[in-house]
Amino acid sequence: MLMNKKTESNVLHKKVIQGKIKFEFSAPEAKEVSLVGNFNQWNSKANPMKKDKKGIWKVTLSLEPGRYEYRFVADGNWENDPSCSCCVTNEFGGENCVRIVAMGDRLTSISRCG
Repeated sequence: MLMNKKTESNVLHKKVIQGKIKFEFSAPEAKEVSLVGNFNQWNSKANPMKKDKKGIWKVTLSLEPGRYEYRFVADGNWENDPSCSCCVTNEFGGENCVRIVAMGDRLTSISRCG
């Protein structure tokens, strides 16, 4: 099957669409909080969060559409996202939160199964 140059060029230069996805965790007393998940190989040093004046820790990541499992590490303790309505069992007998990054008119994310 032959492809014309325009079609071939479109296939070779397909853009990867990423969106800015915000994660927040309330831990006013914590000294440090990190976001870990399958998007950073569960590395607690990869995505440190910043605390605002109200004690809400925040970080924004660029993620492609997909399904991501994640948790927070607050002062060395693994914590789930209380705003997440979908968790799945992990290999350690605990649970991971699930964030779905979906493509629509614009990139969106939801913290529930779907």
